[in-house]
Amino acid sequence: MAVPHFDPATLTHAANDTFTVRRVFGEAYERDGTLVIPVARLWGGTGSGSGGGEAGAPSGGEGGDADRTGATEGHGGGGGYGVHVKAVGVFVVDETGAHWQPALDLNRVILGGQLVLAAVLSTFALAWAVKRRG
Repeated sequence: MAVPHFDPATLTHAANDTFTVRRVFGEAYERDGTLVIPVARLWGGTGSGSGGGEAGAPSGGEGGDADRTGATEGHGGGGGYGVHVKAVGVFVVDETGAHWQPALDLNRVILGGQLVLAAVLSTFALAWAVKRRG
């Protein structure tokens, strides 16, 4: 029975199809004479490996089976890829020129608000503790 070999080219083609701005926004489009071009930040990486080998005959020592050769041949391989894609914004091209429209990162806005709130609460707690001691 033939065992299929790992083909790294298959992994590379799958990764190339994934590493694209279309994963976030889709294709650029035009509406009412205005062209919208999506922009994204993309990070990615791939890795793969393969190998082969041959196992020799087992020793025919005491209790061993001297007639058995035990010769086997093997090969294997694998790989994977990871992608992080983030929407950055769009370029809007109309009769007045090209304009940048950044995407709103709501997670960053919420995190910033939480940090400001933590700083304000810490300041009030410190002021209250100093006032109580003095």
